[in-house]
Amino acid sequence: MQPRRVPTGVPTFPIGLGCYPMSEHFRPIDDAVSTRAVHAAHDAGVRLFDTADAYGPEHNERLLQRALRGRDAFIATKGGFVRPGGTWVCDGRPEHLRDACEGSLRRLKRERIDLYQLHAPDPAIPIEESVGALEELRDAGKIAYIGLSNVSIAEIEAARGVAPIASVQNELNVSLRDDLHDVVPYCERHGILYLAYSPLHEGAFRLPRIRHLAGVHRVPPAAVAIAWLLALSPSILPIPGTQDPVHARENAEYACSFTLTAHEAHELTTG
Repeated sequence: MQPRRVPTGVPTFPIGLGCYPMSEHFRPIDDAVSTRAVHAAHDAGVRLFDTADAYGPEHNERLLQRALRGRDAFIATKGGFVRPGGTWVCDGRPEHLRDACEGSLRRLKRERIDLYQLHAPDPAIPIEESVGALEELRDAGKIAYIGLSNVSIAEIEAARGVAPIASVQNELNVSLRDDLHDVVPYCERHGILYLAYSPLHEGAFRLPRIRHLAGVHRVPPAAVAIAWLLALSPSILPIPGTQDPVHARENAEYACSFTLTAHEAHELTTG
């Protein structure tokens, strides 16, 4: 595992915790179990917790606030989606993002959000306008860092013309690795943290090579998938999502203790 390269003030622990699974109805929602997962991750060293106002919607931020009460944590949340009837609709209007940020501050019970991310570019709104609203919020002291999610290099560059961008959060796993060719190297060159979401996409566990390496090293397949990401770039910080306390603890512990050899990581990348 390479040393983490993150902006000043952002936790350097190898992984974060993605909290999305704790609030969506494709699985049973149990706040008590989810809270134990947050605590298990925190006790194992995790300090970056990723959420969004759209998760639930709004349920996830409230859950995280309660679970992290009295604990030191770096919270990354997102705005830019609304959920009419449970659907996902982009809303990158500056007025919406300002209101969304205020709502997140209330639910998280914080005076300032550590990392506030545009959840996705709105096709109807120039990304410069959306990010301009986030820069105003940063100037007002309501957010510390600005991040982007679900973006291309062109969108990152447009956003960087308006405000400093601390992070990019895109999907990256052994089944979906497009960003390895462009976005990850771009982030590494420009000192931008790359938050890899869905690092444990279920397709990873069906790959024979993943299962083989897990058997060789006597670790769960998840440990292999996370170790591969950590070997790729010092800018990558995976945020595996789970509501299971055992998995939350295992992911954090293996992220610190288990590494792939250079040859094994290369085989997974090119295979």
